[in-house]
Amino acid sequence: MKKLTTIYDIASALGITVSTVSRALRDFPGTSESTRKTVIDMAAKLDYRPNKLASALKSGKTFIIGIIVPSIEAHFFASIIHSIEDELKESGYSIIVCQSSESRAKEVKGLNTLLETQVDGIMASLALETTDDVSHFQEVINQNKPLILFDRVHDSLKVPTVTINDFRAGFLAASHLIERGYKRIAFVTTSHKIKIFGERLEGYKQALRMNNMAIYHEDIILGGLSIKDGRFGVSKLLRNENRPDAIIAGDDFTALGVARKLRESGLEPPVIGVMGFANEVFSSYVSPSLSTVDQHPDLIGKECVRLFLDMIKQTNPYDKLPQIIVEPTIVDRQSTRSYLEQKVV
Repeated sequence: MKKLTTIYDIASALGITVSTVSRALRDFPGTSESTRKTVIDMAAKLDYRPNKLASALKSGKTFIIGIIVPSIEAHFFASIIHSIEDELKESGYSIIVCQSSESRAKEVKGLNTLLETQVDGIMASLALETTDDVSHFQEVINQNKPLILFDRVHDSLKVPTVTINDFRAGFLAASHLIERGYKRIAFVTTSHKIKIFGERLEGYKQALRMNNMAIYHEDIILGGLSIKDGRFGVSKLLRNENRPDAIIAGDDFTALGVARKLRESGLEPPVIGVMGFANEVFSSYVSPSLSTVDQHPDLIGKECVRLFLDMIKQTNPYDKLPQIIVEPTIVDRQSTRSYLEQKVV
């Protein structure tokens, strides 16, 4: 097994002190550029790799950030993770990602694993099952480590957050359909009491009220968020005496289930319009292409990093509790275009 190169080996090869090598590798003030370059070149030649564990024990920092998301399969969360990782690079941080798979138990386990790993901070989006009891996150605060919640947050946790304007998102989704001429708009979403989904539903209702459109209880289907749940929602809606002519889904996967069931029933768009949330990668490739709400995950990731870097500069990371709100936008595609618009296209 090859012996690992140490700073002692670099110092010996160059005939300089170990402390000079250490200062050069850390770009310590007062180190000349020529010395720094000489040390770095020799380190590369000897295949030197810093002992991160030793550095962590000495500095009290691991330069690792933990991220907890419901699923990395969703493009929305994957894009946030990519953005966070990219933004952290310049500051020397790496990331560890845990998936909750919408389970509170898995979320707790992932959080404990990250804390045991001594991460320097945690960024998290809550699982659907995490509704009332968020006590497990309190331990992060107790350890004075930065905790930032994004997308799915909880009011009882007094921490910085990055969310989209979910009320506005629901309002824009319904308004988009109304502008396209749809008269009776249903909503298929989750029954879990996660704040963002409730706000989207309220935004949808407000758009209907402002356009003097009735809100029918039977047009609001509460269940899960998946392709299967989208299909189930359509089945329930089509059993109603008066069927809707457009359906908003809680996310793009649910919208895909809605669209598939409508196609099987001979009612695919534009007969019944379909609107999603999240602008998943597949949304532009399915047929008809899916209109959706873009939540700008890249910007959410950047804001999370900005908040984290601000928090670590403070003695108490929770001295300030900024609540960053990102504005959503509509992505207009074929699934919400009327018969007339389809003919023009």
